[in-house]
Amino acid sequence: MGIVISPAKRDLDKEVLRIFMKSIELLGGPRKLIEYRNLTWLPSLMEACYAIALKNRFKTEEEIAKELGITKQTVRRILESDPLAVKKKLTGEYVGKFDEHVAGGIAKLAWSEIRKGREDTELMIEASRQVLEGLGGPVWAILTLMRIRGLDFPVEEPRVLKERLKGIKAFGVNLEDVVGVISYPIKNPAELLSKLSKEIRKHMREE
Repeated sequence: MGIVISPAKRDLDKEVLRIFMKSIELLGGPRKLIEYRNLTWLPSLMEACYAIALKNRFKTEEEIAKELGITKQTVRRILESDPLAVKKKLTGEYVGKFDEHVAGGIAKLAWSEIRKGREDTELMIEASRQVLEGLGGPVWAILTLMRIRGLDFPVEEPRVLKERLKGIKAFGVNLEDVVGVISYPIKNPAELLSKLSKEIRKHMREE
């Protein structure tokens, strides 16, 4: 029998993607991201978006930590972040350390903008696709999120991910190959990005 994905789970993933794409917009949009040398913090931003979305569903810190596979301390830093302080940092191009506090602040700002009706997710996704498709390397995480859009989680085996991520490279590493060696099941997009990121870093150290 196949895994049954509840409507609530689909709604959560959709909400997280909305928050994430709005966060990218607040950071300057996909064109601006190309100027950054390293986007290894994108998985952290995705985790923050999930944490905010789960908090909106009245989940406790412990429940959020268990759902995302991160520590309660990390969840607390995300949820206690000050979006106004982070907003000041984003006046220009952000060059400081991108930690859980900054990621949480951006996710909070994004959610606030969405609640005010200030979003056009479809337009943002299309613009991102046009700018980023084929670039690989430092934008692999966003390309991955675009390719898995609409995919039901948890993912139990690599076949569907190999199909979806074919052609995407991260620092010279084919994601199609990486998904064949990471562990399953994968509960959500945040966990997928985290596992891919760890495996990519492993490949980079071996070179």
